[in-house]
Amino acid sequence: MKLERFIDTGRMFLPDGLALIGGFDSLSPGERRFVSQVQGRTYARMLGVLLKHQPRLQRLETMMAGCMPEGHHFVPDPEAIAAVVRSRSVWSVLALTCLIGLLVRSHQRLSSVAQAQIDAQWAEALRAQGDEAAGSAALDERAWRLEDARLEPAARDRAIGDLIVLLGMIDGILQAQARADAKYFGAACGRRLAQSDRARVEGGLLNAYRWQYILSGVQAPHFSALLTGMLNAEQHGRIAAALAPLFDSAGVPGVRAA
Repeated sequence: MKLERFIDTGRMFLPDGLALIGGFDSLSPGERRFVSQVQGRTYARMLGVLLKHQPRLQRLETMMAGCMPEGHHFVPDPEAIAAVVRSRSVWSVLALTCLIGLLVRSHQRLSSVAQAQIDAQWAEALRAQGDEAAGSAALDERAWRLEDARLEPAARDRAIGDLIVLLGMIDGILQAQARADAKYFGAACGRRLAQSDRARVEGGLLNAYRWQYILSGVQAPHFSALLTGMLNAEQHGRIAAALAPLFDSAGVPGVRAA
């Protein structure tokens, strides 16, 4: 389906289950719709960074820039992110690649049951992103398994540490973006927000972003199965312990250390 030249700002951009819209219960229905649209603006840029060149998302970003209030700021520096990724082990980068592919596919499933709720351009973009991720999944997983098979135990231990560093880097980005997006929302939502209300919006955005860019992939049964096939209980427990605070913050069930 060809993307049209407009986005329907009378609809959500992301489905409720992806935007964790239930965490914004202090907002009016119109404000919840707008906070979903703010998340969509960030989503197009964030997935563009995590998945490299994404012309479909770039077109969505151009359309959103034309129909949403001015002032949205995307915090991450793609070159700085790339430099951190290049400094880490191949195993950890392949693990992150598989994780991102799985979370994008989970977003497709969430959007498929909410097509009547969200803008048609977003429904199509999320469907297409999921299809592309599914198409590359087998090659990504094979590369990760091959890399894992050649590692000595000490190298695998270091690689797990690298994966935790990469996940921590992403979480730091999400914290900064949640602050920036809460500020943008407060400036553009049409009313003056009390500091406590802005703090609640920022917390809701951070929880949603952690869900979108980390936890929805980690929670995928296939990712857990891949890790279980590669790691011993102690190694799996290190990853689970690193992720547990994020699951607790977002209020979704998560893995726990063995």
